[in-house]
Amino acid sequence: MNYKIPESVLVVIYTSDLDVLLLERADKPGFWQSVTGSKDHVDEPLLSTARREVQEETQLEAKNFDLQDWAVSNVYEIYPVWRHRYAPGVTKNVEHVFGLCLPERYDVSLSPREHLQYRWLNWRAAADLCFSASNAEAILQLPERNRKQTQ
Repeated sequence: MNYKIPESVLVVIYTSDLDVLLLERADKPGFWQSVTGSKDHVDEPLLSTARREVQEETQLEAKNFDLQDWAVSNVYEIYPVWRHRYAPGVTKNVEHVFGLCLPERYDVSLSPREHLQYRWLNWRAAADLCFSASNAEAILQLPERNRKQTQ
């Protein structure tokens, strides 16, 4: 069996107006999140993982926009419902946070096996809707990050 690598990316997709794209998981209806995904292989660069996951989950080409590594990593306990995807004994994942700023809201095309629907929400509402604490925290940092970028 090919086990998932316990190293992933979280890509917060947002506009300069701080509207945030959230996706509803197909395997857990009601669970909303930003783009996420694990490395395909141990040597895959994190930036490549982020670009690939954005393309796979939204059909957006991240290289055409402002994709930034926020130099933030979170270590979290893998939910028991998803541990079977990892090698026996693996219980923690390292998540690397990226931001992808778009000039405006875009319609996206979802993979139906991964996501049911998407929503664009203002940053506060998006943070409130996220099931993941690290995802919500990344979204809550948007006003400060956006302010620093425009200075």
